[in-house]
Amino acid sequence: MKTLIVDDEPIARRVLREELELFPEVQIVGEAEDGRQALQQIAKLQPDLVFLDLQMPVMGGFEVVRNLKGGVLPVIVIVTAFDQHAMEAFEAGAVDYLLKPVNETRLRKSVERAAALQGKPLQVAEDIANITSPQGRKIVGRSGEEYLLLDSDEVLAFQAEGELVWIITAKHRYLATLSLRGLEARLGQSPFRRVHRNAIVNVNHVRKMSALSSQRWLLTLSNQQQLTVSKRQAAGVRGMLHW
Repeated sequence: MKTLIVDDEPIARRVLREELELFPEVQIVGEAEDGRQALQQIAKLQPDLVFLDLQMPVMGGFEVVRNLKGGVLPVIVIVTAFDQHAMEAFEAGAVDYLLKPVNETRLRKSVERAAALQGKPLQVAEDIANITSPQGRKIVGRSGEEYLLLDSDEVLAFQAEGELVWIITAKHRYLATLSLRGLEARLGQSPFRRVHRNAIVNVNHVRKMSALSSQRWLLTLSNQQQLTVSKRQAAGVRGMLHW
């Protein structure tokens, strides 16, 4: 597994490198000393595994995760010297976390878990999406064989067609990896609103709401796509839009 070590402390990077060099399945391809450099290295080296420190200058670990977009995504292991940050990462659904100083047995489990995720891009993408906080929760979309991480504010709507759920952005459509109900649970308190049994919209991207009849409405989104609002949802949608 091509592995990147990200930590602002040179000693910490060296210690982790020496520990990882004992694992024949690990190939260390680079190091980064801050989050911005980490993003550059991830894009350039396309590592399979990243050990990511949380507290760093310029850009911290959580911000690195929030700025990952897609294509080939690495397995992320959070590394921290502080229990409270480790628990925050753990409770947020991180794939794995290590406390400094890193325990060899615990490190072995992280490497084994990362190895088990090789060839499972959907699981890797979902794990990364879960690391981000609810306020910055990522949405996993599929385009061909690639899984991408989308910011929730760039999503205009989710629309179900039979068994498929489409993620609608300003210029593209991606396949969702969750059902509409699953997406509602992930989005939590957010500007997304169910407008029909087959559709959820981002009210920040609604540009017009027109009456089709006394009980049915038509929403026009910022990309000019139109969606019908069911009778059951009309009052709630009007209230959320303050119309």
